[in-house]
Amino acid sequence: MDKKQKVIIYVGAGVALCLIALVVILIVSNNSRTASLNEVEARADSLALVNERLVLTNEFNELNANFSMYEDQQMYLTNDSLVKQYNQAKMKVEGLLQELDREKRSNAANRAKIKALENEISTLKGILKHYLEEIDRLSKENEGLRNEIQEVRSRNEQLTSAVTVATKSNEELTQTVKQAKKLNITSLSLTPLNKKGKREKKISKARQFNVSFTVSPNSTAAPGMKDFYVRIVTPEGSLLGGNITFPMDGANVAATAHRQIEYSNDETTVTIYWDVNATLTPGDYTVEVFCDGYRLASRHFKFDK
Repeated sequence: MDKKQKVIIYVGAGVALCLIALVVILIVSNNSRTASLNEVEARADSLALVNERLVLTNEFNELNANFSMYEDQQMYLTNDSLVKQYNQAKMKVEGLLQELDREKRSNAANRAKIKALENEISTLKGILKHYLEEIDRLSKENEGLRNEIQEVRSRNEQLTSAVTVATKSNEELTQTVKQAKKLNITSLSLTPLNKKGKREKKISKARQFNVSFTVSPNSTAAPGMKDFYVRIVTPEGSLLGGNITFPMDGANVAATAHRQIEYSNDETTVTIYWDVNATLTPGDYTVEVFCDGYRLASRHFKFDK
């Protein structure tokens, strides 16, 4: 082999080695670029998964916040089926979020979880919307009932007021009728008499009292037998007599003397006597006359010694 041929062989070998080295470099470079691309793609997938999970988590939190705002109005619901549905869907969402939180890359299984999460959150939105609509409807119904109750209460108060007025009016009318039936007397007098039945100026010598009065005509009063009771009270405040009693305001009241007459709605003069059985002292004596449960008159008389 001559020198020229050796040169050609050596040059060819060197070129071949260079080509082989170039191929190796290209292969290594391509593999490195491929690995970098895969790493970038994996990181992008991971970020996309985190971002989607974050978006869905924010939606979920917003739904829960809206639900909590109206949670105290559950009393308006006739049953808690909507609340149960919401809580069930909420538990599913929370489970999916926990599963996704453990995943680092996006794959078919995780994409399916993201889709299921989107569906459950959509379900939550529908339940919340229905829940709020139901609360609003029932709240308006209850407001209407409260207004009706208030109207009924106002009418009852008006009715009670009217009944009170009517009752008072009836009481006043009843009292007026009673007063109209009450007998009226005039010319009430108290006269001390001596043992001869004559008027006595000195009270210490009186042996009898004469109580006289005139009953006025009254067509409203019921005619018939009337019982008149007389009370004579001494200056010391003691009741003379007291062996006779009559009913008055649910109690028995002691009287000095009593007389029954027949009353025919005409003017009638009545005289009642009482025999003195105690030592009388000078001063003011009080005489009261009663009939049919009424005190007809009261008058003071002063007597000297």
